[in-house]
Amino acid sequence: MSNPTSTPDGESATDQDSADGTLEEVVPSLAGPIRTTGFWGAIILPILYFPVLITGLSTSFEVSVFLGLIALNVVALYVGHAHRR
Repeated sequence: MSNPTSTPDGESATDQDSADGTLEEVVPSLAGPIRTTGFWGAIILPILYFPVLITGLSTSFEVSVFLGLIALNVVALYVGHAHRR
């Protein structure tokens, strides 16, 4: 019995293929543009943190905007993770 090969981040190759290939299975023609958008979105979204933090998190709206930006950034990181692999 052979063990699946491990990647540097500790995931097995079969786990990584199934996680990264889901988007390609669901929408194969849009997978590339979606991953590219996620990748670049994950890079650019943190820039939007600064105006929110500079004005302060004194109202519940500002807190929810900040938490929404963080959540959106996490989603963008996950989606764009396999860009150019």
